[in-house]
Amino acid sequence: MANLQGFDANTVEPATEFDTIPAGKYLAVITESEIKPTKSGNGSYLQLMFEILDGQYKGRHLWSRLNLDNPNETAVKIARAELSAICRAVGVMAPNDSVDLHNLPLLITVRCKKRPDTGDIGNEIKGYAKREAVGGQPQQATGTAAPWRRA
Repeated sequence: MANLQGFDANTVEPATEFDTIPAGKYLAVITESEIKPTKSGNGSYLQLMFEILDGQYKGRHLWSRLNLDNPNETAVKIARAELSAICRAVGVMAPNDSVDLHNLPLLITVRCKKRPDTGDIGNEIKGYAKREAVGGQPQQATGTAAPWRRA
């Protein structure tokens, strides 16, 4: 249970349903990561939450799940390849912890896919790349301060 004393729904606009974002490439950062058990209980996956940094969909979140501990060797091979792509995209080749990948900009390739459980169209991340350079300079997110700049 969680203490909700002081919350008054009359003073807060309710959340609205989010539509899928169009397929394309988006500048994003990983903002959260967590190891979670698989449904079957015989493995675990690394769940990464990405936040889009600019454009019309700034602030939207997308998730990726990497089956790094799974009895299915193919699933592990795919997950390790995706993790390698993420590491290369953010320039951290040997992370000690998933938090080492947080707040570093990268381009994610998003596609739209029909969900088998509901039939709804959802988003999935299908690729990771270094942020593109413009005129030889690193691409900056729009806004005042770049969120990936470390103090």
